[in-house]
Amino acid sequence: MSTKNLKPGITFFSILILILVAMDVYVFAAIRKAVAKTRYAGFLKGLYWLLVLLSYAGLYVVATNFIEKPLNATPGSNLLAGFFVVFFLTKTFLSVYFLAEDIFRFFTYIFLVIKKLIAKEPEKTTYPGRRKFIRQTGLTLAAIPFGSLLYAITGGKYNFKIHRHQLFYADLPKSFEGYKIVQISDIHTGSFGSKKPIIDAVSLINDQNPDIILFTGDMVNNDSREMKPFMDELSRLKAKDGVLSVLGNHDYGEYKKWPSEEAHLENNRLLHEYQKAIGFKLLNNENVVLARNGDRLGIYGVENWGKPPFPQRGDLDQALQGAEDVPFKILMSHDPTHWRMKVLPHKTHFHLTLSGHTHGFQFGVEIPGYKWSPSQYIYPQWAGLYEKNGEYLYVNRGLGFIGFPGRAGIWPEITVIELTGKHA
Repeated sequence: MSTKNLKPGITFFSILILILVAMDVYVFAAIRKAVAKTRYAGFLKGLYWLLVLLSYAGLYVVATNFIEKPLNATPGSNLLAGFFVVFFLTKTFLSVYFLAEDIFRFFTYIFLVIKKLIAKEPEKTTYPGRRKFIRQTGLTLAAIPFGSLLYAITGGKYNFKIHRHQLFYADLPKSFEGYKIVQISDIHTGSFGSKKPIIDAVSLINDQNPDIILFTGDMVNNDSREMKPFMDELSRLKAKDGVLSVLGNHDYGEYKKWPSEEAHLENNRLLHEYQKAIGFKLLNNENVVLARNGDRLGIYGVENWGKPPFPQRGDLDQALQGAEDVPFKILMSHDPTHWRMKVLPHKTHFHLTLSGHTHGFQFGVEIPGYKWSPSQYIYPQWAGLYEKNGEYLYVNRGLGFIGFPGRAGIWPEITVIELTGKHA
């Protein structure tokens, strides 16, 4: 690898380190005064610098991953990279908080100076000190997101949640009454540091006793070889009608620099081969028609289709070939943008479209009656169930993670959908 190719990355991280050091010194100055008269002042100041060192170790992991893009994460690299993000966000909050107070103190001082000049008071104006209450309030407020994000990078990313939905269709073929679909999406195998979470997820999925398992893309981050350590575990997924899958934007290997186009094509071939080896039937603009007692249900899978720069390879007309007249249709399409822009306007009525892709940004709030995530400012349909003109879309929140090695508020999801023709 040439030094020339590394210069932009090195320059960026050099500037970032300077900013981080300035933030560390600034925040420490406020913390030092806040704990100055406490019994554990020395311990707390030492703890702060220990956390600083850990965050720089995390930055080193992020920097090396940024340059080298290793195939698979490790538990240590995930924790360190995650801690860097957690500590950075916490320091940013404290920096902004204390800076706001410093600006207030400065203008308060200017006001007092002007006031005394006007009143011709001889006394020297004392610069107002940082108020203890303000310091302690800032530290208390910062502790809440700090604790939440620490959980996000430890237990949160493996806090698998099962979302159950019963969908009514008046035209559901009778033989498919109660048909149970388990949808999973966005595994991102290269992000997992160990096999145990995959083992746990597979067990949870199989416990649902599904009629069929539908995987809606992003098996890997960049390279098909990320799958290899987890193939035995993924091959244990079981459903009466098997496991069907489609490709997501990450599965094409377009976020990695390959030594040649031949190597890129070989990577794509291997992904198909590995999915076949674990029992996944990959649908690339294809369909599978299920038959029961003379009734038929069609499952159609398209390649990824999203707004640029994401690939637009999904072809509904091609996927429908040979099964246009099937009375009940389920579509698998990785990016929910496809549903809004192509599926709804299409002449064919798809009863249900299953997507993933958004991850719900792996961060947000979901409580009964309310959900919020930054994802909603990019994707109108970003998590859960949507309906328009009798066509349903379900957006899975993803089983894995990418980028930030954690999840806060938007937990990894296993979706269970039961089809029914009976009114509730």
